[in-house]
Amino acid sequence: MSDRNRLIYLPIGGAGEIGMNCYVYGYGPEGAERLIVVDTGVAFPDMDGQPGVDLILPDVDWLEERQDRIDGIFITHAHEDHVGAVGHLWNRLRAPIYCRRFTAIHAMRKMEEAGHEPEQVNVVEAYPEMVEVGPFRVQFAPVSHSIPEASALLIDTDAGRVVHSGDFKIDRNPVVGEAFDDEMWTQIAADGVLAYVCDSTNVFSRHPGRSESELPEQITELVRNAKGMVVATTFASNVARLKTLADAGVAAGRSICLMGRAMQRMVRAAVEGGVLTDFPATVSPEDALDIPRESLMLLVTGSQGERRAASASLSRGKYLGHELKEGDTFLFSSKTIPGNEVSVGYIQNALAEIGVEVVDDNSGFYHVSGHANRPDLEVMHDVLRPQILIPCHGEFRHLREHAKLAMSKGMTGVVAANGAMVELSGNAPGVVEQIEVGRTYLDGEAFVGAYDGVIRERMKMALNGMIVVALIVDESDEVLEDAWVAVKGLPEVGSSGAPLQDLIEDDLARMLPRLDAKVIDDDDKLEEAVKRVCRQVCGQEIGKKPEVTLLVSRLMAE
Repeated sequence: MSDRNRLIYLPIGGAGEIGMNCYVYGYGPEGAERLIVVDTGVAFPDMDGQPGVDLILPDVDWLEERQDRIDGIFITHAHEDHVGAVGHLWNRLRAPIYCRRFTAIHAMRKMEEAGHEPEQVNVVEAYPEMVEVGPFRVQFAPVSHSIPEASALLIDTDAGRVVHSGDFKIDRNPVVGEAFDDEMWTQIAADGVLAYVCDSTNVFSRHPGRSESELPEQITELVRNAKGMVVATTFASNVARLKTLADAGVAAGRSICLMGRAMQRMVRAAVEGGVLTDFPATVSPEDALDIPRESLMLLVTGSQGERRAASASLSRGKYLGHELKEGDTFLFSSKTIPGNEVSVGYIQNALAEIGVEVVDDNSGFYHVSGHANRPDLEVMHDVLRPQILIPCHGEFRHLREHAKLAMSKGMTGVVAANGAMVELSGNAPGVVEQIEVGRTYLDGEAFVGAYDGVIRERMKMALNGMIVVALIVDESDEVLEDAWVAVKGLPEVGSSGAPLQDLIEDDLARMLPRLDAKVIDDDDKLEEAVKRVCRQVCGQEIGKKPEVTLLVSRLMAE
């Protein structure tokens, strides 16, 4: 261990993946650095890999062991993949939370829902206001994104300035929220930037990013020419897009109805936070039932195919009394996140079957990304001129491409996936340590480690089915009566035409009397013998090796 102060960066989530953002910065002597946490986000499960899981959270074991060294938690913006875990993880981190007003509304609600004091959330004004915690001086620099009051963080220590980009794009007319400020960023860069930790989501998109202000004309034309009812979906947090859609509906002479709690909550928060002052008047879902279909526009949740959201419900039939009919129009004003294609496709096919006209960005110009494309990333590189560039918020292919781009422009590019601790100070910045990080699953009300085996066992049962066998063993280690067998998640009848349950019970009845007393007395050996018979029968009859659970009741001598 050295007494020399060092500046470190450690991604715990969000590097090598898109979502679940959580990053750590530290400054001080090696092994005794003071720490700040940037973002505490969630990822969303899929039934293939995490059946039954509600949310995926970053693994903060490393941080929890150093909880007394955490000086603050800084949240860049209010998207779930940046703020969604703050209530779930705060009791393990127990540090003050800092964010801007709109983000704070959501962070406070999440703290309250988790049973924590919302007063732990501190509202910070935008740059140049500064928060000083431990050896860190932190400022929130406004950036454009698909949610209001997104910010990059300026993190200053005696080792130099780090700019943590957060999610951003270059938009000089974003409809809602703050425009890109060339003068501010020139000023930020004036004193020199040691490292730029930067969003890499769209590094492969080689055309300049498009502005939110370019959308209203085409969306308004679409809505004006539509017959019947118009329904549009987008990310609930994209308040600027909601305003664009609502304004288009009003311009076409339609009443606007918001459907979905998340969407209603976001609009209320935007009004409360002062970032949305002229959103059109809306009608309730109940009152909308009395409005002629050709005069109504619904803005609904579920752009990513979420099964319980309004979009999916409408595709299956009625939702809050509203029903789509042939000739109606359904607009997806959103990009499908990789992994959600099947869910979104299912909804679009169900809508098409009804006769609804389905429109998405492939049909015209109805969506713009909230992330910087490659030319916009290069603009930021040129403005900030950092010594070091560390890509974040991207899969491995994004990180490597962004680092390659940085190196081609004379910067030091460092690829740091989750768990890779990077020293930013000193003569040779690079990865100095590998921390074991994983994922934590919120499974109902319980937290389950990704490697605890719970989800793996659930997947085995889902794939292979399950057999439960019950036995009664007397005090002399003899099996009384026949085994009782229950079959779950398997065909009732095998290839021989006989009931599978009967076949297993018959084979167990032949096997059990032949077992040695030492085997019957040993639960593990008895379970292995029973499992072998069950799987052998199932292998022959249905070609499966199910999970087998043995329940043994042992009678004791009086």
